[in-house]
Amino acid sequence: MENTDFHRFLDEIRAKVPIADVVGARVKLVRKGREYTGLCPFHNEKTPSFTVNEAKGFYHCFGCGAHGDVIKFEMEAGGLPFMDAVTKLANKAGLKVPQFTRENEEEAKHRSSWYEIMDLAAGYFEKNLLLPSGHEAFEYLDRRGFDDTIIKKFRLGYAPDNNGLHAYLLSKNVSESDMIELGLAVLSEKNSKVYDFFRNRVIIPIMDKRSRIIGFGGRVMGNEQPKYLNSPETPIFNKRKVLYNLNYARDKAYENKRIIVCEGYMDVIAQSKYGFEYAVAPLGTALTEDQIQEAWKICPEPTLCFDGDSAGIRAAVRSVDRVLPILKPGYSLKYVFLPDKMDPDEFLKAKGAEEYEKAITNTTPLADLLWRKNLQAQPTDTPEQKAMFEKNIYEEISKITDEKVRGYYLQDMRTRIYNEIRRPQSVSAVPIKNSNPRHRIVRETPKVKRSLDENVARFVLSALIYNPELIAEFEEQLGMFEIPSAELNMLWEKMTDISHEHEELTSETMIDELTSSDFGKIVSSLWEIKMLKQQNLFVTKVRDEIRNKILEMQLGQIEKDIKECLRTMETSESFSDDIYERYEMLKKDRQALLDEKNI
Repeated sequence: MENTDFHRFLDEIRAKVPIADVVGARVKLVRKGREYTGLCPFHNEKTPSFTVNEAKGFYHCFGCGAHGDVIKFEMEAGGLPFMDAVTKLANKAGLKVPQFTRENEEEAKHRSSWYEIMDLAAGYFEKNLLLPSGHEAFEYLDRRGFDDTIIKKFRLGYAPDNNGLHAYLLSKNVSESDMIELGLAVLSEKNSKVYDFFRNRVIIPIMDKRSRIIGFGGRVMGNEQPKYLNSPETPIFNKRKVLYNLNYARDKAYENKRIIVCEGYMDVIAQSKYGFEYAVAPLGTALTEDQIQEAWKICPEPTLCFDGDSAGIRAAVRSVDRVLPILKPGYSLKYVFLPDKMDPDEFLKAKGAEEYEKAITNTTPLADLLWRKNLQAQPTDTPEQKAMFEKNIYEEISKITDEKVRGYYLQDMRTRIYNEIRRPQSVSAVPIKNSNPRHRIVRETPKVKRSLDENVARFVLSALIYNPELIAEFEEQLGMFEIPSAELNMLWEKMTDISHEHEELTSETMIDELTSSDFGKIVSSLWEIKMLKQQNLFVTKVRDEIRNKILEMQLGQIEKDIKECLRTMETSESFSDDIYERYEMLKKDRQALLDEKNI
């Protein structure tokens, strides 16, 4: 299709879709003569300065300068890419969006077929939840308080512990290559057979802003690891750019002028059950700049609601590092830390919707968290320590690229430094607002994690430096382990930061970035990197090596735990049911790991 034809098509949309109707769906408009007025949706105001001129087909805000036609409004207010906004408006007008070239047409058809395959998979999982094999999964959802309405809305399902999805999709003429491409199946290098990616897990479909299924999350029903498993990166799924539930939350967030970002999709679903339908979540990784920008399209100050445990606090602190460089006038983050180490699901069940509303209203501003983060990290007892504290906090502020925002942060922090650091009554620890009085950013007792064997840690980190494209795949799994060496732990955190900053990352770029960040010495000490380079392994082989190293270590630790349980049962005249239940659970975990290893 030629450009002139395309421009005619856009003009037809502008002519057939009344801009007042589109704007009026999001903004309360009052007619004044030839124009409509209302409160601007793009900045906070109390006196209306936003106008819509139906005759001329544009909107304009005299307060912030926002201006455009119906297409631009749908993009900006709806947070949609250009073609998605065009498609939505075309559908509203009953127009068919034309294809531009034959090449684009073929690509669009292929991509469309991928979405159809993902929908087939979702239907298969939904059906299995209602079969006898899905009874345990259904009971699990029932225990969490998810009724039929919630299950249907979020299209929850169950992946059986067999190769059923593979067989089902084959019967629908779906190729194995498409199954693998979409992360629904994996190819075993041991026997060259194709196996289902998800097995014996509750399934949560992940949708894009147009409610098309682009991936899945799988949740175990017991204590096996990993607890959560997300689809790998695919041509239609980039988990760093997607916020779970944004397709449902967007309109409710506009209505309530609030969007809540929590840690996981189960918390999102639980909040929806209690009427908080404007919650979203990242997908197994730290909140990224892209996800923050997506939330900003809907609400200028998203509320980040984290669990009140040490992991939740670490996630909040990492979000500070992510958001500082992209801050802009009027756009920020605010934080809620739930008391007693509870997540939103637990809090709602224990205290109800009314108390939760109070909790998420009582927020901590970004500037406060930045201050407390530095206050907890650096003692301020001596003049030298105070000088280091000032140096550190000013270095953090220097990351803010917007000049006006950076200036106000400098002004704010200088005032705090004068009042709380330079004066003798400075504090050494400040509890977070809205938290338990005993709850502080540091000194939080971390949850017990299995320790990652140091040799395994060295190999895994070396392998991920050698193939950094695998970091996103293993980030969630490695987060469940403690890396015993502080040096290696800092290296891993830096590697994930670098990975989040680059969409495409080579081994050379990763090493250069690490070296420029003072990690050159430790990287050069990792002889495993040289070994991997000499072997010149394919990425699939490296992935299997990492997976097997972790599996072998997990099996070794579980074997030790099983032996300990047996010793307790053999040497004690009486032992509790808890010991026996733990013994039985460990055996199941061991078998699950053995099954995974044999694929």
